[in-house]
Amino acid sequence: MANAAEHSTANGHAGVIGGNSRLGAVRLLLWALAGALAVRQAVAVLRVPPAEWLGGFHLPGGLPGPGGAAAGSVYDIGQFAGTPFAGLVLKPLAGLAAPSLEVAWTCVTLLFVAAIGLVAARGLPDPVPRRTALLAAPVLTALMMVSLPVREAASPGRTAVVPVLLVLLAAFRVPGDRPAGFLVGLAAALQPALLLFAPLLWLTGRRPAARTAAVAFAAATALSWAALPRDSWTYWVHHLGGSGLGGAPDGLANQSVHGALLRLGLTGPAEVLLYAALAGAIAWFGLRRAVRYARDGQLLLAVAVTGCVAVAVSPTGWRHQLLWVLLAVAGRVGRRAADRRVWPVAVVLAMTLPSAVLLPNLTALAPVRDNVLLLTAVAAACAVPFLPRSSPYWRDPVPTAYGRPAAARWSWVPLLPFWRRVLSRPNLLLELLLIRVGYSIYSHIRAAAPASRSLAEGNGSQILGIEKALGLDIEHAVNHAVVDTPWLEAFFNFYYTSFHFVVPLAILAVLYWRRPGDYRWARASLGLATVLALAGFWLYPLAPPRLMPGLGFVDTVHGPQDLANPSYGAMTAISNQYAAMPSLHFGWSLWCGIVIVVLAPKGWQKLLGALHPLITVCAIVATANHWVLDAVGGAVVVTAGFGLVHVLSGPRGLQADLPVQQSGDGAERASAADATAAAAAEPVAGARP
Repeated sequence: MANAAEHSTANGHAGVIGGNSRLGAVRLLLWALAGALAVRQAVAVLRVPPAEWLGGFHLPGGLPGPGGAAAGSVYDIGQFAGTPFAGLVLKPLAGLAAPSLEVAWTCVTLLFVAAIGLVAARGLPDPVPRRTALLAAPVLTALMMVSLPVREAASPGRTAVVPVLLVLLAAFRVPGDRPAGFLVGLAAALQPALLLFAPLLWLTGRRPAARTAAVAFAAATALSWAALPRDSWTYWVHHLGGSGLGGAPDGLANQSVHGALLRLGLTGPAEVLLYAALAGAIAWFGLRRAVRYARDGQLLLAVAVTGCVAVAVSPTGWRHQLLWVLLAVAGRVGRRAADRRVWPVAVVLAMTLPSAVLLPNLTALAPVRDNVLLLTAVAAACAVPFLPRSSPYWRDPVPTAYGRPAAARWSWVPLLPFWRRVLSRPNLLLELLLIRVGYSIYSHIRAAAPASRSLAEGNGSQILGIEKALGLDIEHAVNHAVVDTPWLEAFFNFYYTSFHFVVPLAILAVLYWRRPGDYRWARASLGLATVLALAGFWLYPLAPPRLMPGLGFVDTVHGPQDLANPSYGAMTAISNQYAAMPSLHFGWSLWCGIVIVVLAPKGWQKLLGALHPLITVCAIVATANHWVLDAVGGAVVVTAGFGLVHVLSGPRGLQADLPVQQSGDGAERASAADATAAAAAEPVAGARP
């Protein structure tokens, strides 16, 4: 494991200090963003009253006694999960005044996070592009500031940031094997599973550092046994390496293999044996990969992989100990340039968003949803195929094929400079991640939209008045005609509840597989229409007919509603019932119909596509879930979505499809080159002489 201080000046960071002014300005902006996120995190912590801050997660030794000194075991209260050595180091802090300790702890923690970003950025493998070298530190620091580990690391008694910084300093900044080994041993004394770095040092030729790390860990542990014998017995023997301290071992906060098995209901000797087998396998494969990456010159990736292994195999791998996963974005994955962003995006999403945002709330997905961080760490350690530096794709991935940019439709419309027409099929995993996260964010924003009952009912009366003036107030007659016809009511109820998501997703899937260029066109228009609809939900909360009191509408889908109760039953827990204008039920169906009519090769397919929005508008009116004008609003946002895509990227006819790529490296590169050449040869539609 070579020291990163030996990086070449010609290819490394020293040659990029004098970056151009534009990159320098971007770097300053990114550091300002990281600083703002740090201040936001500090404010969130400091808003908690000092007594509650200490009471929520007690420092070792409990609160100061009458004489100002802390007394008792570090595990008396049961909230401290660190090692006895960590308790020995932190115990004197319990005697400090709460406000001063709160401020100091928070500021030092965030400064350590910034230091991790700086050191990790210096550890990127050479050669480092100028832009990456200048922007890596502020980008990584900003990501860490919003990550789940850092958001939890400011609690008193949690020292997970310190071992990460110690290991990085040992790997990249401290010259000499013995000082580096001492820092690794000190980190392992705070988090015992990090002793796995000693085998990494040994197997990469730094045997003096490995021996020093083992000796330092043993000395720190012996010191804690001598100073805190009862606490050491509690941690190492009674709780078997801290399992069960600081929280239930089967709680969601324990993102280790042991915690996952307990959450699955396994207990007793069978669980212990399975845990030992899985931990041994993860450690074996993970360390082998880490050694390979270290010998390949990817030292930061080797450190990150080893850290992921340590958290996964530890009896308790808390969320605030998982900063190692973020460091694993240093590895490069994918032979195509378009695939390079998949792994970083997946890591950032897993480390910053709640698992409920990443996966739907389905019972079958609970084992995955409850262990997202663990699975990401195990994937980084054992499964993700990081490229070696010897790979021809390390610096020269298969390029993305772009079409020639379309001319502006109108001279006064400024085109976005970053909107480029990609001709190749997007990465499926990245698409699924972004679609899921996008829909989850949409659902949360929709649910958070204003839901004032009086305002929504007032707007409903306003819509009804406009419809009466226009002669469109057919909802009541249609609703009761359907209620009096049972088979028709059953049909519209089924159509309303069954096709809203299935049809758009099926169309996107077919386009993704068969017509990737048209897939991007259709997906962008649908996304823009949905974003525009959110503005309507916020600006114009509207009670649908079924929630309007005194009008006699029958809710055929949800059953009778108690209009005297503002909660309106269980449906309010699912979504905002007043997010009705515009109707995305009709809007999405209209999008489906337009896409099918435009792209379907056969007449009967076009006919089915045209019938879908027609049946949908009948269903939303017949079931009393929307006004007629809601459907008009849905048509407006869908038209605007298609119009914006047309203005920004040109006519759909320019969205050329790529032929299906053959297997083999040369075929991939030839296919991309052919597509680029074909795109360059095609005329630019709409260009003015």
